[in-house]
Amino acid sequence: MTDLLYSDVEEELRASVRSLLTDRAGFEAVLARIESPEPVDLKLWRALAVDLGVAGLPVPEAGGGAGASWRETAVVLEELGRTVAPVPFLGNSVLAVAALLGTGDPLLDAVAAGSRTATLAVPLSAGALKTWTVTAEGDRLDGTVTSVVDAGVAEVLLVPTAAGLFAVEAADAERTPVVSFDLTRPLTDVTLRGAPGRLISADAAGPVERALRAGAALLASEQLGVAEWCLTTTVAYVKTRRQFARQVGSYQAIKHRLADLWVSVTEARAVARYAADCLATGDPDLPVAAALAQAFCSPVAVKAAEECVQLHGGIGFTWEHPAHLYLKRARSNAVTFGSAASHRAALSALVALPG
Repeated sequence: MTDLLYSDVEEELRASVRSLLTDRAGFEAVLARIESPEPVDLKLWRALAVDLGVAGLPVPEAGGGAGASWRETAVVLEELGRTVAPVPFLGNSVLAVAALLGTGDPLLDAVAAGSRTATLAVPLSAGALKTWTVTAEGDRLDGTVTSVVDAGVAEVLLVPTAAGLFAVEAADAERTPVVSFDLTRPLTDVTLRGAPGRLISADAAGPVERALRAGAALLASEQLGVAEWCLTTTVAYVKTRRQFARQVGSYQAIKHRLADLWVSVTEARAVARYAADCLATGDPDLPVAAALAQAFCSPVAVKAAEECVQLHGGIGFTWEHPAHLYLKRARSNAVTFGSAASHRAALSALVALPG
């Protein structure tokens, strides 16, 4: 049976990442960052990618990576979910790395080492893609891709077309920022007008499918981190907040709500860990695990964030309290790589449930 417990190496990695994020990505820092003209914290990203070496965790050391696995990547995502830190980890270290793995392209070395930042040019809401909005005429690309995650700060765009997967220098593309619901994860519309591209793979469908499935499987770990922060913060608050000379947390109705949430978060941890492990080991059950991860963890994160806002009372609705950032991240993630409903539909087909 697969061991889903965290290894000593994973716990050490968590401690390092949490220490850095606690020091550099506190709520005040995140709020100040998203209110600035540069919502992505590139200095923090460099510290994570280069100093801690988490940009390419599943990439072999010979390829410039850490020689770890997707399980370690999931641990980093848990910690990023706990802080909603505005860094391009999802686009670069999940989507781009997953798309490049197996292609043998040297760009993977640079991405894994943190010397270049890349992202996959697909809509963030895409659960699967069968057709492409960009066309290739030789090595020249034309077309538009909407709502691309981390494209605003990426140096290289991985663009799928019917002719294959191309690497395009971001400087050769028109990038238009999109006002996204989650300000800590900016989206960008990308337009290519005869932009020069370098062919990475003659097959775009394989790398894109691999990247989107990895994204769905690992996003569950970020959702777990969001839910854990919301639960922990809310429990701490109701223990200290008093009404009618009693702790708010002493009321039975509050206890029941938080107990139910604790059970859901605990179940979500098992689901997210299983998805990450299937991805790391190449388990053939990965399609089921990834669909299950999004079908289950997505609603749990939203529920945890909603309870956090509501049980904090009036302060939970203010801009100055961090609860709104977690609610927005949870709601945004709920439609990332497909909705929970679409993953339930996919899951039913995978396990041959009657329609």
